[in-house]
Amino acid sequence: MSDRRETGRGSPLAIPVFRNLWASNLLSNFGGQVQTVAAGWLMASLTGSPQMVALVQAAVSLPIMLLILLGGALADSFDKRRILLSAQVFMLAVSGVLAGLAYAGWVTPWLLLAFTFLISGGSALNNPAWQASMRDIVPRELISRAIGLNSTSINLARTLGPAIGGGIVAAFGVAAAFLANALSYLALIVALLNWRPAKSPAQLGGREPIGAAIVTGVRYAAMSPHLRPVVMRGAISGFSASAAFALMPVVASQQLGGGPLLLGGLLGGFGGGAVIGALASGRMRERIAAEYLVRAAMALLASGLLVLGLSAHVVPAAFGAALAGAGWVLAHSSFNATVQLAAPRWVSARSLALYQTATFGAIVAGSAFFGMIAERSGVSLALIAAGAFQLIGGLLGLRMRLPAAETLNLDPLDRWTPPKLDIEVDPASGPVFVELEYRIALADAGAFQAAMAERERIRRRDSARDWALWRDVTDSMRWVESYRVPSWADYLRHNQRRTQEDVDNVDTLLRLHIGTDGPLIRRHIRAGSEVRAPEPEFPPATP
Repeated sequence: MSDRRETGRGSPLAIPVFRNLWASNLLSNFGGQVQTVAAGWLMASLTGSPQMVALVQAAVSLPIMLLILLGGALADSFDKRRILLSAQVFMLAVSGVLAGLAYAGWVTPWLLLAFTFLISGGSALNNPAWQASMRDIVPRELISRAIGLNSTSINLARTLGPAIGGGIVAAFGVAAAFLANALSYLALIVALLNWRPAKSPAQLGGREPIGAAIVTGVRYAAMSPHLRPVVMRGAISGFSASAAFALMPVVASQQLGGGPLLLGGLLGGFGGGAVIGALASGRMRERIAAEYLVRAAMALLASGLLVLGLSAHVVPAAFGAALAGAGWVLAHSSFNATVQLAAPRWVSARSLALYQTATFGAIVAGSAFFGMIAERSGVSLALIAAGAFQLIGGLLGLRMRLPAAETLNLDPLDRWTPPKLDIEVDPASGPVFVELEYRIALADAGAFQAAMAERERIRRRDSARDWALWRDVTDSMRWVESYRVPSWADYLRHNQRRTQEDVDNVDTLLRLHIGTDGPLIRRHIRAGSEVRAPEPEFPPATP
């Protein structure tokens, strides 16, 4: 029996496989924080250059920007458990080698940056598969709570991990901290080896090439009315929230006149608020529509930024940091849950990866923008401007509402069957040109064109190209829909991507068409090299 059949009432932690994976992932998250602290300290010990120390954080963040879409495409194309295992084993190996080099005293600044980049690259490949696996581990109704628990895990590690890492470095040295990170992967590897998820059914057309799969995922999110507002608003929120991440050290040193301990207190306040927000997010989402929860969370985040910007004393500044942390996690765990519930299974990891790319890209841009404002006009004004921008982002919900994702039925429509062919066609051959001929009563022409506008979006979302609608000038009732796909395999995949949410459009077009046999379909493939000759048949050999 697959793990997906195991259900818990009330909490995902009642599901043994989720509980084991979550606890192991929590340990791994702590290891990652210990690694980051040790890398920063070692770089500061190796070189006095602030730029080189800052590059450690860049080496952590850059792979996420570069590789997470690749990680999403791999997770959608291959077995997620194998992706997770491969990523964990890779990070274990790299961390172990780094620990050995540090123990031997052979680590140089650029070598440290390279190993930090590699470890973060493994995480970038791991994260989409881990998040998309929630649909294989917990029932749909518990996904929001599972995401909340995952956020709790991340923020607990961010809150307590640096202190633990600093203690390990102080007591045993950086090599021990790198080794602790390497060992933290072992529990998750064991948990993954014990997990037996149900195998996904094989798709007609086979596996999509990785480059094409990335493009397909981006196109799907851009053409989906359910995903597009989530990606856009996640980026808007990340842009202004970046001021809290980028300017917290400046608040501690310049605005409040403190030192590292004060900065630690502000970061602890942010982390504490984030943990509270993560613990509350799952239950709140079950009681409050995602749109209203996100508006309230963005208002909370904006309030935290404004309090931080106006604070002249430590206590209100820490309170503002806590508000910002709670608002950040509440908003982005809701965005994350909405993406998971609003994307079909075949593209879920790529949708999550695209959302994260947009959000983290906006954080990078926002850090530079609000840093420039702080440089020219002061940190207080920069934080106030960021808070105002966050409020505007919340108001955009009046025009770009989040979908009620829990009500969406994105199971495959499963009405399409492959045609019988008179020639043998290689799956890679193409392009394929498709025509669907409809007969529509003159009185229904307006309704038909309206339905075809939605059909165009669906076709393009599902990777059709050059879509067009034609009308016969000699027969006013004859309409032809046409589109193109690159290969026969793409044609097979394209027709399996319709979901139950598309059924109204399909049924409307069938109802408007005159005739009981449905529209006439013609499929054309470029003549010549696309046809694979049948294998010759030989008579059986005689003794």
